[in-house]
Amino acid sequence: MARKKVTQEKPEFALRKENYILILIGFAIIVIGFILMLGGKSEDPTVFNGEEIFSTRRITIAPLIVLFGFIFEIYAIMKKPKKQQTDLS
Repeated sequence: MARKKVTQEKPEFALRKENYILILIGFAIIVIGFILMLGGKSEDPTVFNGEEIFSTRRITIAPLIVLFGFIFEIYAIMKKPKKQQTDLS
């Protein structure tokens, strides 16, 4: 009577360590973008300083950094891990 060999493979997760590291980097980029958006507060609430609120940093650069962070997150999630070579000899 012939027996079938049953091999048990380790379950693989969808994301590897490399993906998680890239996700953390993307999260840091997003946080930096939001930090750049902070500020513009006036000491006197009756005074409106449009130059501080509508500065290039807050209205253009910071949102672009946040957008880049989200695009980087998509890349980090979708990136396929490199195939590991196994030496059978």
